[in-house]
Amino acid sequence: MKENPMREIGIEKVTINICIGESGEKLERAKKLLESLTGKNAVKTKTKKRSTFGVQKGRPIGVKVTLRKKNAADFLKKIIDSKERKLNIKCFDGNGNFSIGIHEHIDIPGIRYDPKIGIFGMDVCVTLGRPGFRIKRRKISKSVGKSHRISKEESMDFVKKKFEIEVIK
Repeated sequence: MKENPMREIGIEKVTINICIGESGEKLERAKKLLESLTGKNAVKTKTKKRSTFGVQKGRPIGVKVTLRKKNAADFLKKIIDSKERKLNIKCFDGNGNFSIGIHEHIDIPGIRYDPKIGIFGMDVCVTLGRPGFRIKRRKISKSVGKSHRISKEESMDFVKKKFEIEVIK
């Protein structure tokens, strides 16, 4: 019996974030690093509230890149290899997403240390989705039915099958 194609889980996007906490030369080096890792333009993130990290509202404190489709899957494979194909169960949330923290970017296979850039850590957030999840982003009636949402267990099973990962407790 065929599985319903609307129930298939896929990678919607992968967001890579480096938060520096200050603007200046260090932020520019982080931006250059993200652009070299992904091949895409990095966007500066700004503070939203007053006195975030002791920085005024509207000042840049980090950089991020969003990857989709094949670029997202390829980058995620590199990140998973750097984590030795093991993820903690705490990485997964109740909405079917998961996040991975990288302490040093030189842990990623194929990346060499560049003294001009330095060493940065990063957060990699993976958003999973099903066909029909566009409804979450529209203006009117944003709800996705309970049976169509992705549970924590479904996201763990997807990652185990697709990337051959061991989920540890």
